[in-house]
Amino acid sequence: MKRTIVDANQLELEDKVVSIKRVTKVVKGGRNFRFTALVVVGDKNGHVGAGLGKATEIPEAIRKGKEDAIKKLISLPIDENGSVPHDFIGKFGSATVLLKRSPEGTGVIAGGPARNVLELAGFKNIRTKSLGSNNKQNVVLATIEGLSQLKTPEEVAKLRGISVEQLLR
Repeated sequence: MKRTIVDANQLELEDKVVSIKRVTKVVKGGRNFRFTALVVVGDKNGHVGAGLGKATEIPEAIRKGKEDAIKKLISLPIDENGSVPHDFIGKFGSATVLLKRSPEGTGVIAGGPARNVLELAGFKNIRTKSLGSNNKQNVVLATIEGLSQLKTPEEVAKLRGISVEQLLR
């Protein structure tokens, strides 16, 4: 998986909490409660990341999740329609997310977890279908995995050693 190093200090990042789970550990003295927060951050201009934070308090878990997401920021190619350059399938665990290119005016057609990632990434026209597992964490990570594998026509042409015009014929 290619990850482009992004300087988060120069970006106007927004964050969205995808899920908060309460985890209970039973110990001799009773129960210990902790919280796990899945947070997605993005600048709505081709940068997105997801992170997991765990703590005894919800706000602390969200803060940690946001910090983790900022560390994992990736940059994405967005075409002139505000869509993906080509169709792709992202996989993580048993979750699979199909990302389909769409024409102008389609909007973001995606389920909850994938929608959060795509909106914060800055896509305006895209269709997705979540296949397999519908675990929120795995769907978010599968979406980011799929987005990180996208290539622009210029990158593909360079890899093949041909011009973009030849590639697009």
